[in-house]
Amino acid sequence: MLELAQKPPIAITQGDPAGIGPEIIVKAFREAPLETRGCFVVGDVATLRRAAGVVADDGVVMPVLVLSDAREALNCPPRCLPVLQVDAPAVPLPPAPFGQLSAQAGRMAGDCVVWAANAALRGEVAALVTAPLNKAALSLAGAPYAAFPGHTELLQSLAAAHQGLKVDQCPVRMMLANDELRVVLVSIHMSLREALAAVTFDNVLQSLLITHRSLSALLGRAPRIGVAALNPHAGEGGLFGLEEQDIIAPAIAAARLLGVHASEPQAPDTIFMRGRSTPDRSGEFDVVLAMYHDQGLIPVKYLGVDKGVNVTLGLPLVRTSPDHGTAFDLAGTGRADASSLVEAVRVARMLASQRG
Repeated sequence: MLELAQKPPIAITQGDPAGIGPEIIVKAFREAPLETRGCFVVGDVATLRRAAGVVADDGVVMPVLVLSDAREALNCPPRCLPVLQVDAPAVPLPPAPFGQLSAQAGRMAGDCVVWAANAALRGEVAALVTAPLNKAALSLAGAPYAAFPGHTELLQSLAAAHQGLKVDQCPVRMMLANDELRVVLVSIHMSLREALAAVTFDNVLQSLLITHRSLSALLGRAPRIGVAALNPHAGEGGLFGLEEQDIIAPAIAAARLLGVHASEPQAPDTIFMRGRSTPDRSGEFDVVLAMYHDQGLIPVKYLGVDKGVNVTLGLPLVRTSPDHGTAFDLAGTGRADASSLVEAVRVARMLASQRG
């Protein structure tokens, strides 16, 4: 356990108030008090109080402690939920209805991320853990949030602005990880047609370099990167596509000249099994680079979302999140599992400690 007095607190954003984010946050503070010690929630007090009532344990509702400053989270008593209210309206609004898309919910979720990310960029919080937001609600919220497909792109924009850079000068990648498999994606939230077009020499090379730098810091050595091909059978020598020999392999060769340990393009139907670690054997690779979103996320999520963590690589801050969405169908039932959120907090704390 870190010595909390030497570190700023960790911020957890509440996510979409109509989803399960507030409920799993309350459960995480109740069920994992050691892991959540020194953390606080960036959100809406009324929404978190409602969530505490939904997940009450034997009728005992976790009390909400309203913070005026993030640093107060370091001295909070156990068994309470520290919340920093973001942008309270002049006329208090009731919490967003469970399971319903709304601009109100999307804007609240976005406002929480902006506040917490800027605090992290200023060094006021050690890390950022984001509960799930709903991309459709974010779009309904209008400007500026409608321009961002999700957390990753919004955080990239904020980080670039903080550093005085253009967005394309602050490249980031999504890594999904659990105890058995790590996967980094070349492209994130776009149509499959656009994702195929995004498999370019520059994007693949940049993905390899970001993965190498980030995992080297995490592992203390250069990672073994398995590279998934785009086409079946890795193109079968050009019979099923030329992307492997014309784009992916040249990018790998360029990365190797810069010290990256990357495989040749491997058949995507077997590389994830080869990269998987089990109690009986270590995986062949430390991480697999997937060419598009679903190619990489399906194998990770098939192994179970309860321990899956999303880590954004390339940001000048630590950001993790649980590997699942807002689950509108479960919102308000109290049945949502907080395991992935607890794991996201654990990973965020570990990554923040490595940054010094």
